Amino acid sequence: MKKIINIGIIGFGAMGKTHSYSIENLKYFYSSLDFHPQILGVCTTSAEGASRIANTYGFEIATANENDLIYNEKIQAIHICTPNIYHYDTAKKALLAGKNVYCEKPLCVNASEAYELAHIAEEKRLVCNIVFNNRHIAPLMRAKELVDEGRLGRILTFSAEYHHNSCTDRERPAGWKQNSDICGGGVLFDLGSHVIDLIYYLCGEFESVSGMGQIAYPTRKGQDGNEWQTNADEAFYLTAKLKGGAIGQICASKISTGANDDLNLYISGEKGAIKFSLMQPNYLYFYDATKKAGPLGADCGYTAIECVGRYPAPASFPAPKAPSGWLRGHVQGIYEFLAGVATNNGVAPSFKDGAHIQAVMEASYQSARNDSRVTRVKYEDEFN
Repeated sequence: MKKIINIGIIGFGAMGKTHSYSIENLKYFYSSLDFHPQILGVCTTSAEGASRIANTYGFEIATANENDLIYNEKIQAIHICTPNIYHYDTAKKALLAGKNVYCEKPLCVNASEAYELAHIAEEKRLVCNIVFNNRHIAPLMRAKELVDEGRLGRILTFSAEYHHNSCTDRERPAGWKQNSDICGGGVLFDLGSHVIDLIYYLCGEFESVSGMGQIAYPTRKGQDGNEWQTNADEAFYLTAKLKGGAIGQICASKISTGANDDLNLYISGEKGAIKFSLMQPNYLYFYDATKKAGPLGADCGYTAIECVGRYPAPASFPAPKAPSGWLRGHVQGIYEFLAGVATNNGVAPSFKDGAHIQAVMEASYQSARNDSRVTRVKYEDEFN
């Protein structure tokens, strides 16, 4: 008999819907699941809103009190899809209640709290993941294989950028992710955490950073439509050095005119290089520097690896040749988390991974406050 995993979802905005879609459709994407996930309840800021959501999607419990899910003995996993400033308190409460946790990024608003959660998760042997969905897009999973196989050799340099256009219209009322009082930071927390994680995932731990933030529109419309003083970075730029010696640049921006969801990645090593664009999510481009150039180029040049929908078993839907994209990464990430819950075997990205990303962002903000002075990234033992 399949193990039933009952889930409580706290927060039901765009990401709550994304998590719910992924959970409820795992049975279609993966054949012969060894577990049966089901959403038992949802918590939102209003009981009326929660009831409407529960009735629409068929959830048993609707509540405005997260304790009704966290302390429910039937529930094994909590998904946290609330604004950043609430993550720490909710996650800590859930961990101490013995729940496995799947938390939206960033894990917390400071590294000390993030490492505290990571330590509790380890002590209680709970499966706890942070939502870095881009790790689970097929081309970036293939990129990880190439790096681990040594096909790039020693990593020398990298460039990672994530561009949106969501802050280019100053007449558009700011959302909560543009308000540091709720987000805890700015675009560095929102988009920057994704690209920092990808460099960490593919190239290793960070050693030091030099950062600079930018606010293009100091005054814009606030969430209530009235004039508001912008208090969160709308773009952030940093130069980073990794423990392995590689040096590169990272940019996160919501003031990029013409952009949609433009995540671009380039990593160069002694033996090869890779390129990826989220707007072309079906291909990874790999350059094999061990191939020698000859007349007319011979076999030298970038190869387009058609990752498409070729996810490893037990993935079985849609067909391997079917194009993939942003949502598929979320489905894979949630599958890996729940498979870990079913077997009590944690997988990356763990809360400890999320805490390192938090420490990198914390050092980046510190650098920006000190005129972009190179700032060392603190490690786990410095937060005990």
